Amino acid sequence: MTKCMRRFLVAHLALCLTAFAAAAATLDTITERSSVRIGYIADEAPFSSSKAGANPTGYAIDLCGKIADEIEHQVPQLKREYIETTLASGFDAVKNGEVDLLCGAITVNLKRREIVDFSQPIFLTGATALLRKDSPNYLQTLFLEKPAVRAVSEHVASTRIIGVRANTTTGVTLREALATQVSKTKLADFQTHEEGLAALEDRKIDAYIADQALLASLASRARDPSSLEIGDRLFTHEPYAIGLRRDDADFRLLADRALTAFYLSDDFLPLLEGYFGAEAAPMLHTQIIMEHVPD
Repeated sequence: MTKCMRRFLVAHLALCLTAFAAAAATLDTITERSSVRIGYIADEAPFSSSKAGANPTGYAIDLCGKIADEIEHQVPQLKREYIETTLASGFDAVKNGEVDLLCGAITVNLKRREIVDFSQPIFLTGATALLRKDSPNYLQTLFLEKPAVRAVSEHVASTRIIGVRANTTTGVTLREALATQVSKTKLADFQTHEEGLAALEDRKIDAYIADQALLASLASRARDPSSLEIGDRLFTHEPYAIGLRRDDADFRLLADRALTAFYLSDDFLPLLEGYFGAEAAPMLHTQIIMEHVPD
């Protein structure tokens, strides 16, 4: 055997062993430390949010809890460690093994799948706008099915600034759209949704763009919710899922089994009602059941 061929076989064997180790890494690591590390993003209510001195809460947090329950069948007395992260750093935290599950309003796309893997979908939504009721008419026409023509002050009409949260798929989509046309509209990045809401209320921006499910919760926390309205036209498709480490098919299978079992249980619809209201819950229930991985 030539030296060149020997080197090739050794390198190939090393790659195979590395892939095998990665595939077993998540559950083995959890078993070793007897804890699962649940990463979450703090300002994504009703999917994940937190208050000082308390564990995070939210729809995605509860679903991550169902996965932790499944892990506990194999790792008795499992502890749950909650680790706050950001949307910008959360995917690297999963990749580097700092967290085992990334929970929040996490959109699945191909670019993110270069870094992490994902569970089956946990929610389906799309991006739209949070507007003031005196936001410019062109925005009302874009985002509302039946916009009412309203008087707009010259100051507001001349602003033409749309806000978006930094490092989101929505922001990328908006930038790509604006780059293809001559437009006076500018895009302003905000580090948190709360900052974007404040800018909208203070008339520093004309609209704040985010996923509709997030905007409903955000608007309810406004100084004057009655002065705002949420768009009913969606311009993106945003499937949410739980972030997992790549190259670990067994752990993903465990997560998907836990989610499927819960989706098919009698407890799933009440959970949706609790977070999204009795009116929206049946449609959400149908959408998610249609996307789930069958038994």
